[in-house]
Amino acid sequence: MQMKNEMTEYERKIKRVAISEEEIAAAIKKAGAEISAEYEGKPLLLVSILKGAFVFMADLCRAVTIPHDIDFMCAKSYYAGTESSGVVKITMDLVHEVKDYHVVIVEDIVDTGRTLSDIIKLLKAREPLSLKVVTLLDKPSRRLVDFKADKALFTIPDFFVIGYGLDCDEKYRNLPYIAEYGE
Repeated sequence: MQMKNEMTEYERKIKRVAISEEEIAAAIKKAGAEISAEYEGKPLLLVSILKGAFVFMADLCRAVTIPHDIDFMCAKSYYAGTESSGVVKITMDLVHEVKDYHVVIVEDIVDTGRTLSDIIKLLKAREPLSLKVVTLLDKPSRRLVDFKADKALFTIPDFFVIGYGLDCDEKYRNLPYIAEYGE
């Protein structure tokens, strides 16, 4: 039986909480209000990039108070560990035709920018009414391509983050906050 003061290996990898659950909730509430005001009366499609953005999408779509559709894409560039592979692969595409929608891509983190840059090229070719990106986290110091999200809820320095949908080898997505991961 584990003693209360003993940390598990899982817990020891959490160096510190970088963004609290309360800070995330407040930022999402504000972003939801802004999106609702901007797209009032317009056909809106929120597109979550899986897997990392699923928690953010769930909370953001509830904060958006106007009618909207949701859809999902899966694009991977982190295949194991903490470094980007540099190869972006679309592993699941949208069900919706985007031509009839103002599309807001909901992303967990913009790091190198490669993944979103490729997704945006793909979606622009499908001629949505408009296309914007809202990201929970922006890490501009790691950018390898010229890319800037239309809205970033938080800008962070260059450290590896976990929690609130973000993972390391599929673990830590369940944390209700953003934490710095450490070996």
